[in-house]
Amino acid sequence: MSVVCTLFLTLPGFIAFPQDVPRPEHPRPDRQRETWINLNGRWDFAESDDDADESFLLRADWPDKIVVPFCRESKLSGLERKGFVRNVWYRRTIMIPQDWSGKRVLLHIGACDWRTTGWLDGVRLGEHIGGNVPIAWELKDAKPGARHTLILRAFDDTRSGLQQLGKQSNREESHGIFYTRTTGIWQTVWLEGVGTSFVRDVAVVADPETGRATFRIETDGASKGLEVEIEIFAEGKPAGKVRRVVSGLCTELSTDLGVKRAWTPDDPFLYTATASLLAEGRTVDRVETYFGLRSVDVRGRQLLLNGKPVFQRLVLDQGFYPDGVWTAPTDAALKHDIELSKSAGFNGARLHQKIFEPRFHYWADKLGYLTWGEMPSYGANYADARVHLPILHEAVASVIRDRNHPSIIGWCPFNETPPQAGPLQNVVYDMIKALDPTRPVIETSGWVKSHPDPDVDCRHDYTQEPAVLAANWAHIGDALAFPPQYGVTRIDRPFFLSEFGGIGWLPPGKEGWGYGTNPKTLDEFYERYGGQMKALCDNRFMFGFCYTQLTDIEQECNGVFYYDRTPKFDLARVRSLTTQPAAYERNPPGVEPAAPMRWTTLVKAAVDPGTPTMWRYSTTAPPEHWSEADFDDSAWSTGPGGFGHKAGWESRIRTPWTTPDLWLRTEFEYDGATCEAAFLVMHYDNATEVYLNGVPLVELKGWNDAYAPFDVSAKLIGASPALRKGVNALAVHVHQDTGGQFIDLALLAGSR
Repeated sequence: MSVVCTLFLTLPGFIAFPQDVPRPEHPRPDRQRETWINLNGRWDFAESDDDADESFLLRADWPDKIVVPFCRESKLSGLERKGFVRNVWYRRTIMIPQDWSGKRVLLHIGACDWRTTGWLDGVRLGEHIGGNVPIAWELKDAKPGARHTLILRAFDDTRSGLQQLGKQSNREESHGIFYTRTTGIWQTVWLEGVGTSFVRDVAVVADPETGRATFRIETDGASKGLEVEIEIFAEGKPAGKVRRVVSGLCTELSTDLGVKRAWTPDDPFLYTATASLLAEGRTVDRVETYFGLRSVDVRGRQLLLNGKPVFQRLVLDQGFYPDGVWTAPTDAALKHDIELSKSAGFNGARLHQKIFEPRFHYWADKLGYLTWGEMPSYGANYADARVHLPILHEAVASVIRDRNHPSIIGWCPFNETPPQAGPLQNVVYDMIKALDPTRPVIETSGWVKSHPDPDVDCRHDYTQEPAVLAANWAHIGDALAFPPQYGVTRIDRPFFLSEFGGIGWLPPGKEGWGYGTNPKTLDEFYERYGGQMKALCDNRFMFGFCYTQLTDIEQECNGVFYYDRTPKFDLARVRSLTTQPAAYERNPPGVEPAAPMRWTTLVKAAVDPGTPTMWRYSTTAPPEHWSEADFDDSAWSTGPGGFGHKAGWESRIRTPWTTPDLWLRTEFEYDGATCEAAFLVMHYDNATEVYLNGVPLVELKGWNDAYAPFDVSAKLIGASPALRKGVNALAVHVHQDTGGQFIDLALLAGSR
């Protein structure tokens, strides 16, 4: 096919040489045909804020040129325009090779953000909504040897609340955890010649226990007597072959593999395969693909890879590049990011707030790199029903595109979603499970959990002190199934900390931020980094962790590497700390948890059913003995919890609080019944102190972003119990620094 590409690209008015084509490699090594043409390179380009303006369909003169597949905001596009624009237009002349005569011609766009419309010679091809998954249109009027004008338009309004943005900034500039936007085309555009009947999709499930592979082949344009044939190869040698008559739109075929070799991170062995459509013995279409022999199982609290407990040392990878934004400058750059991660001791990544391009997954498959797939869920207003359908469509398309990659071991479509996203994320969860029952699914990473029966549980915790981080998650080893309304860790599910760390380290002269206080010396960094790793590796009830993050991105300077991919630290030392032994692999939790605790709610949180707890509160500093049981708080105001002013948590705020400090008191009665454990379940933002009858229970710095349990058993029911039979006084002081503010808590007494 390289000859065809060269002939095509040396025609007058086209790019001169194949090496001038950016990202020239085939964009779908898992769905590859011989007959294809890469359309990356220089296109005519225009911008408009007038949504009704379609004058570019007729104009001969266009104002700009752009290098596809790079977005206008990137350096590699040749434009580097970072201001807002609502519409971007693309145009180029194409020619179908003469030897494609008799073939159907498909136009593919890897991804284009956000609503894309296409025309060929002024005739509308179609419209696609969503900025992250493939677009395919058939060019029915394209004639071999003739010139045709292809025009694409992308509408993108990042400030509307109707689009999933991921980490794209909805301000003019980057800020906080949000970075440079991507508008329009950001993945490869190509043409493909297919048969009059062709393979639309190949899905494969391979079982390492039985050594059997099952293929589901979707066809387009099937005719009577058409057959599908699968040929499988292991290191180039035949390893299986099966043929069947095509029946309906989807045909299933299974075969035992002559060579049985599992895909693992240490031995990422891949089988290659061809799927051919045959009409009277003649091949009318053929697709090359590959797959791995790999399984992921959930058994009780264990997450198993090929039946074994493999500790997942993941890093947060957001897939941004200094010169390409969302688009890697080269295929080698995709591979290099994985190699960098592995050099720091990580064996995988959470692919964060972005649907990564297929070639990244290809390299993960080749290099034995474990990944969790995620959608760019930030930016959408989940209270607006208009966002639902595009999100559902993209979730379906992303899973169908990527479900054959053995390196993907789980799906996590949402991240840190607000409560109002719950119904949608539950539907997306169930839909993904129906499309791909071979992998675990997390309905959302961190924050508000909503699904009644999730495969896996996870939380985020950016506590910087290693000892406190360890203490925060010590409870997950106990049979403490907290009431479901708090969304607290499920003790009957595999669990991992899906975000932690984020330790800042700035290059000289650069302004930026990391979580907590940045270390002052390299030794301080290594001590904190290693301590945090040990805190999680020592917890046998965690199957893994995800450290924030692989590289710095613009103003966020908490990567293991700088934004340009140069290392910040001694990688050998970082690797030794990342790869310290994990208790989960040596002594994983049992499949069946112990009998759960029965809880009595002594003080209710806002999420508890029934009449809410009423609190006395003051925003003026009280006398020293304010936390004692006999303190007179009758002059204080009265209101129900929770208290605060925090975006996304409006449904939990019963009493507004906007001042720097808040003091709370409430009384409850305890009947003196047997109490084996006592926990505060609390969402606090920021620093919080809690007392019972004047006895300090917890003193917390920073903040959390969901209800989390805090074991206060030793203080309440220990040798000198603060909990009394009869009336007790619970007192809280919260201090707010910056950002949103919130406090809500429950006090639970448990027995078996």
